[in-house]
Amino acid sequence: MADQAEENKQSEEEVHYDLKVVDEKFYGDAKVYWEKISPTVDGMLGGFAKISPTDINGSRAFLRPFMKISGGKVNNKKALDCGAGIGRITKRLLLPMFDSVDMVELNQHFLNEARGFIGSESKRVDNLFCSGLQEFIPEIGRYDVIWCQWVLGHLKDKHLIEFFKRCKLGLSPNGMIIVKENTASDAERDFDSSDSSFTRPRREFVDLMTQSGLTIVKEEKQKGFPKGVYDVFMFALR
Repeated sequence: MADQAEENKQSEEEVHYDLKVVDEKFYGDAKVYWEKISPTVDGMLGGFAKISPTDINGSRAFLRPFMKISGGKVNNKKALDCGAGIGRITKRLLLPMFDSVDMVELNQHFLNEARGFIGSESKRVDNLFCSGLQEFIPEIGRYDVIWCQWVLGHLKDKHLIEFFKRCKLGLSPNGMIIVKENTASDAERDFDSSDSSFTRPRREFVDLMTQSGLTIVKEEKQKGFPKGVYDVFMFALR
């Protein structure tokens, strides 16, 4: 019995080690990919810089009704931009709507360019956190809005659920998490080995949000994007 117990323990340790190695490769491959990308809007959007105005306008229209300045309940004090890159969303969406913004981004070379890209308003960007979201811990109660766009595909399911749970704790009273992501049209998720990311079907996102204890209070499909690209959905979560 003792020998069997020892074998089981060794087997569990081997499985845990194998999973850790797989996780390290998954996240490491993504980091290597983005380190090769130019710190420009076109680089952030994979060659689709032309969609940026449509994207920002759609996001603004989705978020505005929740804000106190528009009759909603969400304060405009502090936002967090997740997977912020050089600050495209911070500059064009969040800073015009919030007093200050924090940015969290995996690659330091993007953050090094961020204040220059954002320009004079970068003085209202308080913190530039260099971290993967699988490791990032928001300060409790700090953020009125946590914005997550085109980045959650870089998290495995278990880490996405854990991230969502940490984000819940990072929200101020009446705060919200906003998710804006590509969605796969088929029943199965797509995996892109070039940048080590998943594109999940909409139903998988909904399931992971539910497992995280979040409630979807609004959902909307982004309009006006070119044909042939993934459908993009926006979710407002509490």
